[in-house]
Amino acid sequence: MIPCVSQACTLPTPFADDVAAAAGGGVTAVEVWLTKLETHLEKASVADTRSLLADRGVTLPAAAYQGGLLLSQGEARKAAFDLLKRRLDLCQTFGVKTLVLVADFAVPADATNLGRAVASLAEAGRWAGGFGVTLALEFRGTDTFCTSLDTAVTLVEQCGEPNVGVCLDAFHFYKGPSKTDDLDRLTAANLAHVQVCDVPGVPRELMTDADRVFPGEGDFRLGPIVDKLRAIGYAGAVSVEVLNPQLWRAKPTQVTELALASVTRLLG
Repeated sequence: MIPCVSQACTLPTPFADDVAAAAGGGVTAVEVWLTKLETHLEKASVADTRSLLADRGVTLPAAAYQGGLLLSQGEARKAAFDLLKRRLDLCQTFGVKTLVLVADFAVPADATNLGRAVASLAEAGRWAGGFGVTLALEFRGTDTFCTSLDTAVTLVEQCGEPNVGVCLDAFHFYKGPSKTDDLDRLTAANLAHVQVCDVPGVPRELMTDADRVFPGEGDFRLGPIVDKLRAIGYAGAVSVEVLNPQLWRAKPTQVTELALASVTRLLG
């Protein structure tokens, strides 16, 4: 498994400063926040950005995130897929192998929406395959559907594309209706990405992203997740994703250093 730190942990920090902070904190694998990279490339060239990453010894195994694909229609759907294609090109350019895709079920699910979501997920997977990218479908405990790991695995199976898997986000695993038994559905083939964090002393119903802390600092039982990753031979990135505004005010190098230490302890 690859210890990784998400740029969400230092969200206000510009891309180039993030890369420097990651290197300064001993981090070699970074989950890139796509809007940061896109903003960076408005003024910096691709060649210079590649050199920046190489000089700092930083790789980008995964990217977050793409939304708006599964249920959108008409012009909104076209715009979402156009953005996806541009981002897949970015992923290919910078060697990003996994792109997180959120389910985005903001409306109640019915048979029509479910069929549209599966078809759109398959289409997105085919586009991603052309760029050598794997899509990682993230379930969200706050949505109206696809709130659990079990449902995300089912959607991935129904779409039938070999380069589409699930993103196991510990926050949404514990906030939503997922159960430990759902981990039994994970395999090395269908698990595409892992994001970890923790939350201390907050009821599940009240948890927000701002309550996230580093793994090991809260109440989540992360041990069974790590045990499952080992059992299936998962070899991808395990990314610390802590969207906590208090951390954003801290020194980025310190944040990345602490994030790396937390995931290193978690993975043993």
